[in-house]
Parts: sequence; structure tokens; C-alpha cells
Amino acid sequence: MKILFAGTPETAASVLRGLVASGHEVVAVLTREDAFVGRKKILTPSSVAQVAGELGLPVIKANVINAQVQQQLNETGAELGIIVAYGVILKKAILDLLSQGWFNLHYSLLPKYRGAAPVQRAIEFGESETGITLFKLDEGMDTGPILGSLPVVIEENETSGDLLKRLTSLGITLLNQELPKLYSEGFSLTEQVGEASYANKPSREDAKIDFGKSAKEISNLVRAFNPEPMAWCLYKDEPFRVLSARVVDVITGPNIGEINNVDGRIVVTCGIGTGLELLEVQPNSKRAMSSQDWYRGSDHQEVLK
Repeated sequence: MKILFAGTPETAASVLRGLVASGHEVVAVLTREDAFVGRKKILTPSSVAQVAGELGLPVIKANVINAQVQQQLNETGAELGIIVAYGVILKKAILDLLSQGWFNLHYSLLPKYRGAAPVQRAIEFGESETGITLFKLDEGMDTGPILGSLPVVIEENETSGDLLKRLTSLGITLLNQELPKLYSEGFSLTEQVGEASYANKPSREDAKIDFGKSAKEISNLVRAFNPEPMAWCLYKDEPFRVLSARVVDVITGPNIGEINNVDGRIVVTCGIGTGLELLEVQPNSKRAMSSQDWYRGSDHQEVLK
């Protein structure tokens, strides 16, 4: 069956590479237009566009599916669409364009964490399990019927970046497991069951640390927003990133945000009598460094806030 693949970021590019390596017939790729990247604002193709180029696949770049793009999609001859983080909502005319429809690989066990940031929100809210779901797109927000899913345990110190890599690998496995059913038409779809929740894309303000919360909540937030947008706070009224941290059974002092060296561990006092050990930090306009290196080079007379 001829597949049209739609996606944009690095995770989607990995799935595209896995599909082709597994022998699926990808006839064309749909991705977002080139974007300006980095401080120098260099116009750069998406990760999916770059991998498609390496694989010799035709690429259609579009941030909006207009009549011209629709014609291009129609001319690919694709029968089935596979979407992984494309970043554009498909209207009914596009959903009906391919004879076998469009199937989306979503990084949660639906209906939990519908939306743009299921991995980040699952870690932020302290979930112990998540997974990946392959479902048929309809006009709703991740509401379509499910073809298949696979669960995965979230490891204790796993960041969003780590978990995304694992789920991407699992997603390739799920596609290889379920796509042959679509090819043979020996498949059934299951309506989503259970309470729905939503995972909106986190803002920089979402990633601001409140040291009045428990060390566990803050640790979850640090893991959830690594690598993007990164948890941060203020130190001497300047942004201060916390790249990694962990909960410890140490109380450093009575003041929320107070920083102390406890047997070589840099520990911050948090809410409800809990302590958070800083592992890797990034002061404003400086490189990432270990908390010990930062502590040695700072007068640390002020609290984190």
C-alpha cells in the first residue's frame, strides 16, 4: 500500500526512517516549510525534510493545506497517510483525500493527554505509565478510533527527551505490528474509552519553578521540560536554568529557595519540608555546568526564587 508520510520534528524523522527501513512503501512526504533556526536565524529544512532528501523521497512543504497543496497530495497516488507530529490540523477534505484515510501516531495512551505535549505533561503530572497509540484521524483533537497501542513505564529519572526517544522506537514497532492489518483489511478499530485529558504545549511561564511546591513536584517539572523549554527560576534577579535535579531526604534550612552544600550535594529547601538536590544548572549567559562547579563560583547568599 502506498503511504504518504506527514511529520516535521526529529522524532517524526526517526519514524520515517524506520518505516522505509522496514520495507513500507512511502511514496511522498508532507512536512512544514523551512524555518529560521538558531541565533543566526538560518533558514533550515525540517528534520523530516532532511531525512526524506537522504532517502530520495519527494517532499511537499506546507504550513497550510490549500487547493494547490491538495492537488500535489492527490498526485502522489498515496492510499494511506501516516502522521507523526506534523503540526497542521487536517480538514475533512484532506482527511477524505486518501482511500484508506490517515492514521496518527500519538505519544500517549488515548484518551489521556490529547494534544501537542503528551510526554511533557505526563512527566510533569507524575504519571508512572504512558504509551503510544495509533489511531485513525477524524475532525476532532486526537479523538479518532484506535487501531493499536503499546504501554510503557516511565522511568524514575527519565526526562521528556529520553522518553520521546523510547516512545519513537516503540512507535516504529507499533507501526510494523499494525500496518499489515491495514494492508490486508483484516483490522478493526476501537472507540476511545475513559476520561479524556489534554496536554497543551508548555510556555516559558509553565516552566518557572515555584520552590514553595514539594521537591517531588519540582523534580517532575525539571524532567518534563528538559530539553524544552527548560525549567528555570531566578537567582539574583537573573534567569537560572535547572537542567537536572532529584529529591533528597535533606532539609537545608527554614527559608524556601535556600541553597546549601550538604556533604558535597547542592540542596535547595522546597515546600512542605522537602529538599531538592541540584545536579546540572545553567546560570544566565553561561554554559551548562554541574551544581558543584556553580556553587564554588558563586557567593550563594541569595535564595532561588
